[in-house]
Amino acid sequence: MRIRLYFNHPKGAAMTVEPTNSTLPRRVWIALILLGFSGQLAWGVENQFFNTFMYDNIAPNPQAISWMVAASAVTATLTSIFMGALSDRLHTRWGKRKPLILIGYLMWGVFTVAFPSAAFLRPVGLAFGMAILFDCLMTFFGSTANDAALNAYITDVTNNENRGRVVGVMEIMTWIAILIVYGGAGLIIEAWGYFAFFYLIGGLVFVMGLIGGSLINEPHEPPLPKGSYWAQIADAFQVKTLRENRNLFLLLFGMGLYGAAEQIFFPYIIIYLNHYLKVPTLQASLLIFIAIFVGGILLAYPFGLLTDRIGRKKVALGALVLKMIGLVAFSLMTAFVPLAFTAILWLAAMSAWMIATGAWSKDMFPADKRGQFAGFVIVFTVAFSMVLGPLIGGWLATAFGIPTVIDGQPGFIPTPLIFQVAGVATLVAAIPLFWVKEN
Repeated sequence: MRIRLYFNHPKGAAMTVEPTNSTLPRRVWIALILLGFSGQLAWGVENQFFNTFMYDNIAPNPQAISWMVAASAVTATLTSIFMGALSDRLHTRWGKRKPLILIGYLMWGVFTVAFPSAAFLRPVGLAFGMAILFDCLMTFFGSTANDAALNAYITDVTNNENRGRVVGVMEIMTWIAILIVYGGAGLIIEAWGYFAFFYLIGGLVFVMGLIGGSLINEPHEPPLPKGSYWAQIADAFQVKTLRENRNLFLLLFGMGLYGAAEQIFFPYIIIYLNHYLKVPTLQASLLIFIAIFVGGILLAYPFGLLTDRIGRKKVALGALVLKMIGLVAFSLMTAFVPLAFTAILWLAAMSAWMIATGAWSKDMFPADKRGQFAGFVIVFTVAFSMVLGPLIGGWLATAFGIPTVIDGQPGFIPTPLIFQVAGVATLVAAIPLFWVKEN
């Protein structure tokens, strides 16, 4: 592969040719669907089943799991910024983003397959270390391909007329992947074991990434950033850049506040249903399936159309109010049908918010730094949200929860308070949005 990196801005570099047709080519749609689905499938497995595999097959050591989660979060954040900036400068005959997407997805699948082999190593400390290393490598390639390059590519090939609906379709892929991971993964693991499960998921990511990455076309090329690679990285942290992109950083701050509010309650949903409301596991799974199917899958595309039609800001602010109402109402319900209805409310609001803010942030990415700024989205929505939110949720569940003993271990059962606090905290995200101007 003949790769040329521009570490200085060449004279006469081509300027961006923004897409003028609101309809994407069929091959681009197929590529986005395959890459969006397989990427979210891989993230879902990493978020949930890497942890349980370590616990079940290496040693039941929560501390090691917390180290892996922290290492993965740091890797994702740094990778999305540095590799996103690289994708802005990469110049090959295949384009800027395509090589990173294609290679990234293939290696993403490879390290998903490799992850369970860490369990063969001894002593246990070495097994933990290798598992964490495999997770970080998997995260590096996943963040390169998905968080940085693919998100920048979506911005490259869409415009203000169709970006909302495209983000809506990607949101559908997210919810379908979540349903498969949480609905079918347990059955596969029980029938064939963890190793076959990781081989299957890794193989799917590899094959779908190969097909989807090969279908990608980059018909226009955004302008190359000025200065060197490291100057581009440093420039993002200067006051001048913050002022020039004031609206974008205000929006990202609002997205971070929203994500923190979400993490107050989201990790405890199943625990709350099973242990506080005494909802059987099968009914709890059915409730979540209904909420995701209706609120996420069925309504995502209409929300995307609405976002393109009436504007990002109106949909985002409306989603905040709807989610607050849905969470507070959910906390007051005990019967299955009202729980399902109110869960649909807050999950639909979640979908609307993610679509509106996802399209809105992409609207404001600097044309020559779309990859790098796609990385900044991860800084606010992952690094910020997933540190602050769980700390608040854990404190609420402990300080105001119901003391209990499960399998001989003392603990606390979260109460409806976590949903009520999260609902109120969700509205805080509206504060920076009021100052954001929408073009």
